[in-house]
Amino acid sequence: MRPGSGKRPGAARPALAKPAQVRPDDPDEALAPFHVSRETRARLEILVAELRRWQSAKNLVGPGTLDEIWHRHVADSLQLLDCAPPEATRWLDLGSGAGFPGLVLAIALAERPGAQVDLVEANSRKCAFLRHVARLTGAPVRVHAARIEDVIGDFVGRTDIVTARALAPLDKLVGWCGELLKTGTIGLFPKGERVASELTALAQYPSLHVDDIPSRSDSRGTILRVARR
Repeated sequence: MRPGSGKRPGAARPALAKPAQVRPDDPDEALAPFHVSRETRARLEILVAELRRWQSAKNLVGPGTLDEIWHRHVADSLQLLDCAPPEATRWLDLGSGAGFPGLVLAIALAERPGAQVDLVEANSRKCAFLRHVARLTGAPVRVHAARIEDVIGDFVGRTDIVTARALAPLDKLVGWCGELLKTGTIGLFPKGERVASELTALAQYPSLHVDDIPSRSDSRGTILRVARR
């Protein structure tokens, strides 16, 4: 025993903290709340398989989320369908990235007559991935390789729902989507646990109403449903 250590020989060591338990990324569990058809599930499996295949070369999503794609990305995207009116068929997804939520929504809407999802993404390699998976799955998408501010005006009066996930603070999203929202488009914006600080920005938009919907895929998250009063 070292002088002054205060420990007796053979004294029990402090118990090590148990590592946090990681939820298994089970597609059955992730998809269960959404009752998707076999055809939709098969298309989603293509998306997930292609994302894993492209990830090493293209870095499409955060590497730390690869082990929870079904819960972290797919289920998180699918839940937006339940936040929209059932008759909504024209969707616009801003900053689509690897397809969450826009491409997932398009796959889920593929069996709905007249469905169309426009994906806006400025990154060329991500656009290539979106087009590739859309071809494999037959998802009703159009990919726009452009900056949001350059094309957003083209969708005024032509969009039922606009979405954006992990893209920008709420005030910037509303700034981009202001004309869409004025003409009746509904905004669905997934947010994290610090959403309260972003909501203060809507004070300058008294014509807009916000519903705060708890996320079904993340107990700390929320979905902001923004619409004209």
